[in-house]
Amino acid sequence: MQAFTTLNAVALPLARANVDTDQIVPARYLQKPRSDDFGHYLFRDLRDQPTRDEASRFVLDRPAYHRAQIMVARDNFGCGSSREHAVWALYDYGFRVAIAPSFGDIFYGNALKNGFLPIVLRKEDVDHLLAVCEAEPGLRLQVDLQAQHVRAPDGSCYTFDIDGFARHCLMQGLDEIDYTLANADRIAEFEHRHRT
Repeated sequence: MQAFTTLNAVALPLARANVDTDQIVPARYLQKPRSDDFGHYLFRDLRDQPTRDEASRFVLDRPAYHRAQIMVARDNFGCGSSREHAVWALYDYGFRVAIAPSFGDIFYGNALKNGFLPIVLRKEDVDHLLAVCEAEPGLRLQVDLQAQHVRAPDGSCYTFDIDGFARHCLMQGLDEIDYTLANADRIAEFEHRHRT
């Protein structure tokens, strides 16, 4: 996993509640191997729809958000089935952070295990971030995992909570296997003591 400490990036406003994992990556792509670039399938059924003007296009297809790495969404983002592919699609597209008032439980766990930071903020704070992002397409937010805060250009700053173990692993770029292997000497020492 790539280590995550700070990120200053374009934020994409997705002002929808209950975005489920089938919307994030449709089920027909679930048989693809992990080596596939799942970013191609991100929101596939919502993207590239014929529209009359820029404002009516799906937000991910608007040029201001093509390099977005932070997504700001409404309640219950990532609900639905337990597919890890939803996190893969976001990550492979280039997203590293999602901010919402709440997440689907399994999505939240899958995100942390795949180097993707889900940030829970109060609904009022998310509403403010959505408003500033929609008012200024291409606006950048700053996320600091060490300090555990999100900062907007207007000076607003929001603190978030995260499990200490998950934070450590994200900051070190460790998945659970890497973390276990980092303790290989201690494990071997324990096994030796246990045998004797």
